[in-house]
Amino acid sequence: MAVHELPLDAATLHGHFSRELAPVLTVEPGDSVRFSTPDAGWYVARGERFAADEAEYHGHALAGPIEIRGARVGQTLAVRVDEVRPAAWGTTTAEGREVVWELDGGVGRALGRTVELAPFLGVLGMPPARPGRHSTIPPRRSGGNIDCKELVAGATLFLPIPVDGALFSAGDGHARQGDGEVSGTAIETPVEAQVTLDLRDDFPLEWPAARVDGAWLTFGFDDHLGLAAKIAADGMVSLMCREHGFDAEEALAFASVVVDLRVTQVVNGVLGVHAVLRDDALR
Repeated sequence: MAVHELPLDAATLHGHFSRELAPVLTVEPGDSVRFSTPDAGWYVARGERFAADEAEYHGHALAGPIEIRGARVGQTLAVRVDEVRPAAWGTTTAEGREVVWELDGGVGRALGRTVELAPFLGVLGMPPARPGRHSTIPPRRSGGNIDCKELVAGATLFLPIPVDGALFSAGDGHARQGDGEVSGTAIETPVEAQVTLDLRDDFPLEWPAARVDGAWLTFGFDDHLGLAAKIAADGMVSLMCREHGFDAEEALAFASVVVDLRVTQVVNGVLGVHAVLRDDALR
């Protein structure tokens, strides 16, 4: 399978989702793509903002869209995160105060304290089926600003494809984030990343799911946290029927015993919840 590279260029970055955006690259299923993105504020270095159209600054700086040849509505896009490498700096903002991080050797340092890094891409997704221009801020059925800290290198995100060709985009590098992202920002940083894009006909989905180290995740998004939790839980029940051969009632009973609901983020307008089923929970 081929590895493609997208240059860090105004022609390969955009700050909104739209099915009308022309793809900047077309790949075969199973191909990988390497790319770089500025941080969420379009900064590529401290005090140096990437030059883009002013309207694009209202959204995250995303690489793409990438067309996957043969992708059709109703299929599932499998996005394997191969690598996410943060820059040497990052920022976290809380009620107007900016904390600046030094990032090096897998560690972040700020205010005399250190944290271990776990870099990931906050935005992984495709445009809604509706025409027009759509914000990058809320997560959707087709992905987007999911902001899930579990989607580090090695994870695979599964997304229902809303438009032919898929038109996948990614960005919003985070060096580390807690569940909830409670200040509204993680350690925001420019990143270099690689993803592998494939198509699945045998894994139908209505909402995103993911395979991470030792666990399955299912996601729910809604204005109401309880409804987001129900979507995530319903997705996990369906996955347990598929993966473990339960019927729906059995899966729900076991989910109540072994599945954990976690708040993905509470700051993107649409709230996120992910359900977690660890492999060692069922023997």
